[in-house]
Amino acid sequence: MTARGKRYLLMPLVFGLAAIALSGCISPVPDSTGRYTAPIGGSPVIADETPYSTALRCLDNYTARKPIRIAVGQIADYTGKYSSDNTGHAVTQGAALMAMSALAKAGVPLVERFDTSVAELELKYANNKLITDDPTAKGPGDYRKIYAGSIPGSNYYLVGGITELNFNIRSVGANGDGGTSTSKGLKGSAGANMYVMNIALDLRLVDTDTLEVVDVVSYQKQIIGHQISAGVFDFLGQTFFDASVGESALEPIQLAVRSVIERATLEMMTRLYRVPAGVCSGNLNSSDDPLADPPGQQPAPAPTRTSTAYVTTRENPNEPSRQNPYYGYSSDDPAADVSLRGGID
Repeated sequence: MTARGKRYLLMPLVFGLAAIALSGCISPVPDSTGRYTAPIGGSPVIADETPYSTALRCLDNYTARKPIRIAVGQIADYTGKYSSDNTGHAVTQGAALMAMSALAKAGVPLVERFDTSVAELELKYANNKLITDDPTAKGPGDYRKIYAGSIPGSNYYLVGGITELNFNIRSVGANGDGGTSTSKGLKGSAGANMYVMNIALDLRLVDTDTLEVVDVVSYQKQIIGHQISAGVFDFLGQTFFDASVGESALEPIQLAVRSVIERATLEMMTRLYRVPAGVCSGNLNSSDDPLADPPGQQPAPAPTRTSTAYVTTRENPNEPSRQNPYYGYSSDDPAADVSLRGGID
């Protein structure tokens, strides 16, 4: 048999073997579990942590002394950026939810103001005497009463937005090809690229009673990505081969948003509760915390509701803690192994 005949004989055989192999993964008939195929992957669920989560949990010892109720309002995406493949927004639309989680890590009492639709509907039903709190009631009976002052108010509320998303603010790369000068000689190529983008967040803490802006925080974080590739091409007699390998990675953009929010929350709560210097600074041995009491002075008691003299509206980027990018940064994670994210130790 000629080489051409062997080739035409082998082609349907290869396709047949591939179809048989795939039939073991996907079936046109659902199995006993109701699925056409079993999904891949078995990664366990872990806590969604950032390097600032440990420092936030440290604040729990101070927020418990004098509970100050905080509400979270709209923290919107003001970048106006969409994904390049038109699949949706480039950054998360859930920044307000991230802020609530950050405050909860710090043990700050929260009151719901972000989504009150269910509460408002139940209040409407209760006002019409349609709701009962008796689980055994099967007909008209004792209805839920509405009492004045039953909903606790907030002392402060947190609002702001994601204000910057700058793609590829700088990139660098190198590529090279080499090999023998003969037409059938060994040839190879290699390349590497790195690029950097950034996001920024602006938050403000507002006194609910007076609507005074008592604190403002503006932070940005750079995000890095890289690509590495290598390939080789050669002839082996009457055949040839072309092989290549590559790897690319981009620091998670949404995790960067969460990190910026937790860093801003850490600073605001440290300022609000007058946490002593260096107490919740993570792995740092830093005592230059402008948000804390002077050295040698006893920690001030948690502020009363009517005292706001300790806060300032002016956002001061020259404060030492804001100049220190690793203030509050810690690789310790009591809830999960953050090394699974490939973070910096």
